[in-house]
Order: sequence, then C-alpha cells, then structure tokens
Amino acid sequence: MVNKEIVLEKINLVVDKLMNLGGADYDSDKSTSKEAHKTGVIARDFGIEEFDWPQGVGLYGLEKLQTYYQDNRYDSFLTKWYRNNIDRGLPSKNINTTAPYLTLLGLVERTGNKEYETMCLERAKWLMEELPKTKEGGFQHVTSAIGDRNGIALNESEMWIDTIFMAVLFLNRMGHRYQNQAWISEAEKQILIHIKYIYEKKNGLFYHGWSFQRNDNYGGIFWCRGNSWFTLGMIDFLEASSNQIDQGLYEYLIDTYKAHAKTLKELQAPSGLWHTVLNEEDSYEEVSGSSAMAAGIRKAVRLGILGQEYLPVAEKAVEAICANIDTDGTVLNVSAGTGIGEDSEHYKKIIKAPMAYGQSLALIALCESLF
Repeated sequence: MVNKEIVLEKINLVVDKLMNLGGADYDSDKSTSKEAHKTGVIARDFGIEEFDWPQGVGLYGLEKLQTYYQDNRYDSFLTKWYRNNIDRGLPSKNINTTAPYLTLLGLVERTGNKEYETMCLERAKWLMEELPKTKEGGFQHVTSAIGDRNGIALNESEMWIDTIFMAVLFLNRMGHRYQNQAWISEAEKQILIHIKYIYEKKNGLFYHGWSFQRNDNYGGIFWCRGNSWFTLGMIDFLEASSNQIDQGLYEYLIDTYKAHAKTLKELQAPSGLWHTVLNEEDSYEEVSGSSAMAAGIRKAVRLGILGQEYLPVAEKAVEAICANIDTDGTVLNVSAGTGIGEDSEHYKKIIKAPMAYGQSLALIALCESLF
C-alpha cells in the first residue's frame, strides 16, 4: 500500500507548484519555428494563467482534491482565475478552450453564480449547434490557433481522443445537471463515435485520432496520454451519468473499458509508469498519461468496474509518480502538448516540461489513492 503520509506531503507540494506556475509569453508563439511547435514548444500551453486545455485540466485537479477534502478551499483561487480571464477576454471557442468549463460548472454548482452559469449554458449550446462536425456528426477537434488566441485551427474532418476529456465530459455533466436529454444523448453519441473510429479492437487501445478526409488513423500510434484521456475520462463520464444511462450502453462501455485496462496492465513498465508510445519500450516513460491511467484504474477498482487484481497496477504507478515529483513540487517527465503524428518518432521527440495538466493529473492520481 502507498504510504498515506507521503502521498499527502506530495499533494501539498504539487498543489503549491500548480497554483504558482505563472503565465507564459504568448506572443513568443508567433516567432517560434514550426519545427519547434512540432516538439511541443507552444508558449500558451505553459503556466496556469491561460484559458485553454492545459490550464483547464489543471483546475480540474484542484476541484477533485477539494472534493476529497469535502470543503471549498480552492474556490477563491478558482474564482480569481476565471475573473481574470473574463476581464482579459476569453479566447476563441473550440474544443480545447472548453476544458476550463468542466471546473467552472462545479463552481456554479457550489456558488450559484449566474454569470458563470450563463457561460456554461452558452458553451453547451455552442457545442451542440455551432462547433464544426465531421462526417457522421463527430465533434471536430477544433483548437486555438498557434500565436493567435482569438483564432482557430479547424483540423478539418479530424476527431481526436482528447475531445472526450476536453469537451464531452462537460456536455455530459451539463445534460445531467439540467436534465437536458439532447445534451446527454449527444455526449453518449460522441463517446460511441470516438470508439468506433479511434479504438483498436485487436488490443483495446486508442489511436490518437481519425481523419475522414484520409480515412485513416494517421501513423496508427498508441500514444500514452491520448489513451489516458479515455482511461480516466470514461470513468468520470460513467460516474456523472449515474444510473440514468441505458443498461445496454453501460455494459458496452464497461466491456470496452475492461479490454482497454487489460492491455494497459500488460504494457506497464517495471517502474510503474507507461511509455509515451505505449507499445514501444524505447520511447520515454511519461508521467502525465501514467497519472491519468493510474487514477482511472484505481477509481474503476473502487467503483467495482475492475477487479482487485488491478489495484497493484494503480499502486505501483502512484509510487512511480511520487518518485517523479521534485522537491519543489514539479511533476517531472511530462510531455508537452502533442499534435497528431505520422510515426512514433514524432511522439518520442516531444519535449518534457512542467505543465499544468501534468501537475493536475498527478494530483488526481495521488488523491484517488487516498480513498
């Protein structure tokens, strides 16, 4: 069993670092080479201040920890963060800038803030009515344009596994909060269409994405953090759906999850982590994806979705995560933002750097180990 005192000590370090990551020189994206962008050197991704997916996932970790403590200790930080971004002006509407709304909805539920509630309602409506859709109605993985927070990169006809965590979790929670069956049904459809096109039935893993234009999965790579968005995201999706989900759909998703977890168990490195290209041992071991996997597997055991034989998998991963937390609370060996690549070398070349989502996902894994 992981030592609870050590975990709590690590949590405090990680939280302090997360909340003090600062900002980033956004304008530097405009002068950074395209080759550097391909290795994850995108200024807006760094720090905790920008309104985008790395920071949105970062806030989600604080909310999860707050839930564990059963108090509102981080609400003042969250309120200030959202206020600063609203006053600055929010960036373009896209899949990745929807990630912060997941935690904003939690703030609405706790405070009743009408301005925040209106923002959440408008974003849910936008996902339904205005977000570009792929063939068969998939959520197109539209992102912020590099160097222009008010612009977008359409990624036309592309679906990415990241979308499940960045946008579908939010829409599903909104649907259940407001008993809006259209939103619930759309969230369920998005889960199914992503499984249909990105899931590999031969091994239970997920590719990074799918292109309807190319009619393929790009390089066909099983990327660690991409898979982890499903490992953790699917469990949180099912938890939010409670007992309102159709039994047949529930069993289908559980069966898919079990096949996924089985392969992850087999691919776990001796250290307790997973490689950034899951099935290639010469790729570096990556902590953010490993953290989300540990959290998802541990939670699935707690909820009775996975058997007790998976508990040592999660505990071994948590021990490795603890070993990758520096004395100042920095979570080490976290890969930077990663676009879809044509081969495994693309993923192996992504730089490792302190990231808000790395702090957060480690935090969620540590927190889950305390239950």
